Amino acid sequence: MNDHLLIGILFGAVIAGFLFADASLRLCALLQQSGYSARRFFKWYFGKGNIQRKRLSLLALSLALLTALFNVCFCFLGYVWANTVSIAPFAGVLILYLWSEKKYALKVRPKPSARVIRLAAAHFLLMFALCVGLGFGLAYASLAVNETWFYLLRFVPFAALPLLSPFLLVCANFVMTGYEIPHNRAFVRKAKKALAASSCIKVGITGSFGKTSVKHYAAAMLSAKFHVIATPASYNTPMGIARTVKELGTDCDIFLAEMGARQAGDIAELCDLVQPAYGVITGVCPQHIQTFGSTEAIAREKGVLAERAEKTVLGATAAEIPAENALREGKDFAAENVVLTAGGTEFDLRLGERTVHIATKLLGRHAAEDVALAAALCHLLGMTAEEIALAAENLDPVPHRLQLLEANGLNILDDSYNSNIEGAKNAVEALRLFPGRRYVVTPGLVELGALEEAKNEELGALLTGLDVILVGETLVQCVRRGYDGAGGDGSRIRTVPTLQKAQEILAAELSAGDAVLFLNDLPDIYT
Repeated sequence: MNDHLLIGILFGAVIAGFLFADASLRLCALLQQSGYSARRFFKWYFGKGNIQRKRLSLLALSLALLTALFNVCFCFLGYVWANTVSIAPFAGVLILYLWSEKKYALKVRPKPSARVIRLAAAHFLLMFALCVGLGFGLAYASLAVNETWFYLLRFVPFAALPLLSPFLLVCANFVMTGYEIPHNRAFVRKAKKALAASSCIKVGITGSFGKTSVKHYAAAMLSAKFHVIATPASYNTPMGIARTVKELGTDCDIFLAEMGARQAGDIAELCDLVQPAYGVITGVCPQHIQTFGSTEAIAREKGVLAERAEKTVLGATAAEIPAENALREGKDFAAENVVLTAGGTEFDLRLGERTVHIATKLLGRHAAEDVALAAALCHLLGMTAEEIALAAENLDPVPHRLQLLEANGLNILDDSYNSNIEGAKNAVEALRLFPGRRYVVTPGLVELGALEEAKNEELGALLTGLDVILVGETLVQCVRRGYDGAGGDGSRIRTVPTLQKAQEILAAELSAGDAVLFLNDLPDIYT
């Protein structure tokens, strides 16, 4: 093998490796959405009608056909020049694919964390190594076969690389776990020491639903009297909490940590990290039953916080959680006489023997319940009922959780982070308060295990009397079945493949004064 061919193979491997790795960056983001779990990632990738898999298959087929076609058409120049000419359509199709990928952004933007950057780099190195190995292998094979047709088609197998990219990505992720796991553990240990050394009051907040909202409301109300640090957005894992601890200063009075759980042991791990003196359990529902197996198992997992905390606030649907030292919604505190309007929610907040009236701009019955939970915690931590009522008047909705937005005279209810049936009931109830035509855009509810079909049928029944646009293929048939079974008007429910198509329908049909509810805009791995 001469030096020119060697240099050509290495150069081609660098270019091909870079282009193929770049074409797979979307897959890195989707693996991140999957919690870096190969099982969840492949479940999404090999799901029925997966668009990303179809796009990569079409890319591979296009590359193979064009490479073969150009080599055959230009064979009169000799196989060396025919191979060289075929580079143009090969690179051109790849660049066109990259351009088309940029046009369709992911619904959940990738977090530019150090881990995903390391993963992308490892994926590129594996792709580069494969390209080099394939290049040398095919070069030596062509010398051994020594047939003109083999020389002409020897680079066609490179077209299969897009199909191998997901597997290489998972391999890269597996290799990197040798670094990521000890690195993350060290980071969490450091955060645990910082929390243990801090004199601030630690609070853990968990539940099947409403965690982020209760944390958001509690942080806002407590901030009227204390210096509060809370985990941002939906950061509810050991790494998410550990990142927040970096902001912990000597002047912090209260640290609020949202605690999520997908499997048994998660809450115990988070309690070991935070060591909460107080806890809030918003409630229990079948959310994540796919991994827990039953609502009883979910209740046991959430109940770990009640066991570890000195005092716990329990929501109404957490009644089955045993906790002697707890304040229970409906008994020790409650949101009573709830009045719902399109402009907000009012209710009487009962804290023990004291009752105050609260008026908020928050939408939905669950807003009153979430504020009551947050208020009970605030009361435990030293705020008076009057201070709580005053602070509650200024509460803003949590982004993407039944957040009212107005655009061109339209009322847009963004409940895209809701993915449980109880939240859906509240959101639909709030939508019905608005005048004009009322639309619901939803792909259905996920992570409900054996209950997924029944709960999505229940969701469909809730939507009768509304205009409904179902998005995707995953769960929409169950929703439609529930809608039809409840006597819904079949002419008012439609199914579209993408959110973009739904938005095109809305743009054509909605007018000023109408309202649309975006219910559970699923991450890309579910659509």
